[in-house]
Amino acid sequence: MKKEREMTGLQLQSSQRGAVIVAVDANRTKGSMEAIEWALKHVVKPGDIFLVLGVFTTDHHAKNSCFPFKLRMGFGISGIWKRLESIDHEEVDPAELGEELKRKIGQYQSSLQPLYRQCSKNEVRLVLKFAAGFCPARLTINESHNLNTRWIVLDSHFKKWKVYLRGRVTCNVAVVKEKDFASLMLSNDTQPAEICPSKPNYYSAASKEHLGEEHSKGFNAYELRNRSAPTPYPQNPYCYPLSWRSGFPRVFSYNELEMITNGFADDNILAVVDGITVHQGILQETPVLVNSLKITNKGFWSVLEILSRVRHRNIMNLVGYCSTGASAFLLFDLPCLGTVGINLQWDELAEKLDWRVRWSIALEIGGSLRYLHEECVDGPIVHKNVHASSVALSHGYSPMLCNFVYAEWLKGDITPTKDLISKYDKLHFGDVHDYGKFLLELITGKCVSPVHDQRKDQSMIEGALPLLENGEFGKLKDCRLTETAGDARMVRNMAHAALRCLKVDSDHKLSISECIICGIFHRP
Repeated sequence: MKKEREMTGLQLQSSQRGAVIVAVDANRTKGSMEAIEWALKHVVKPGDIFLVLGVFTTDHHAKNSCFPFKLRMGFGISGIWKRLESIDHEEVDPAELGEELKRKIGQYQSSLQPLYRQCSKNEVRLVLKFAAGFCPARLTINESHNLNTRWIVLDSHFKKWKVYLRGRVTCNVAVVKEKDFASLMLSNDTQPAEICPSKPNYYSAASKEHLGEEHSKGFNAYELRNRSAPTPYPQNPYCYPLSWRSGFPRVFSYNELEMITNGFADDNILAVVDGITVHQGILQETPVLVNSLKITNKGFWSVLEILSRVRHRNIMNLVGYCSTGASAFLLFDLPCLGTVGINLQWDELAEKLDWRVRWSIALEIGGSLRYLHEECVDGPIVHKNVHASSVALSHGYSPMLCNFVYAEWLKGDITPTKDLISKYDKLHFGDVHDYGKFLLELITGKCVSPVHDQRKDQSMIEGALPLLENGEFGKLKDCRLTETAGDARMVRNMAHAALRCLKVDSDHKLSISECIICGIFHRP
């Protein structure tokens, strides 16, 4: 009851007070303190609510994570630790884990002690909250909706969530890159008088042209503190993606790409995989991905040749490309909900992928594979890399097959020989087999390795096959989901399709169409 009264009191105050939220990686100290100090110096006003949201990362693969296992932790007002919801690590003692969390929180509170006095002097209410096992962006969005939030400030470790926040919150966003320096995504209510024309120009012309993004050195603290909460960023969940609009796909100049990516700023890098750097950017007020790679990379011409021939609503279609002689670039629409793999890794996101959504994803990705294998006019295309991390999610959890770096076009103008037919069959069966693994990922909620790891993949399959063959689907189902009427049938049919696909070989041939008809719809 006491915690509920505290929450109600905070929400009542928030209707009158402005709020600044700082989301930090609670496992790290340096970047976190820089973000907190930057916010206090530049955007927190007297009388504000100043919420510091510390998120303990629980990524199994993160070297600096203090929790090498999966957990979910509730969080309370003023840093009160509530409970552990689930742990799936046999060697972890919940009591020891609780003590470790309390110790970490104690350390954080001690490091913030000098700030309490500063906040108290300026009538700023400092509130601490901690969480583990949750998506940092979703937590921040939820908190911003409960408060009269003017600013969200992310530390450098959470910079990848910047574009995800854009369009989901109605406030200014800052990513603190280093002490006294931040990259800003300012609201769309900018008044000309708020920007001082006599101020030195600290940012390039390219960054000026990048919609809604500025550098903090272009503003003084007074201007930043007095930026009001904006009107919502215009967002139509049913808007046409750029790749389907008139005039696309098209050739881009390098100068255009510089404006789209804010000069290829490090803050806009989402990932670096297999020598391909993925930047995020804005084109015609629409988020896009820009994949950059060396022109010597044969994958560029292969992917360009393939994607220039495909058009399907469940494939991440091409927005455009650029070739400069030394480098090459491919542009795509940005999937606003990430990939299926990312969603399955976070419990909070995985729970939103209920059985009906997963069933729909299975059907639509099956349809995209059927299009590639059987409906492309210039000859079949095999993907060769179907798994949860190669399926992007757009508005309404609409899935799109992506990551065509390993794809191969089986050109229809080549005279077929016995060896060639055998090769084509093997490639088709490979996609069908991978589709079976993808169905298994949807059923279990566990992802295979993003890079083909035969040992790990085979171990997962060998563990699942006996259960699939014996119809023991309940032992495979993602336990994070609550079952409703009709869900059992969807799981059973996906499992039946997965079994058929995983057993495909030269003696058990199966096309993707047969898989969809015989498996998904469970027809003999």
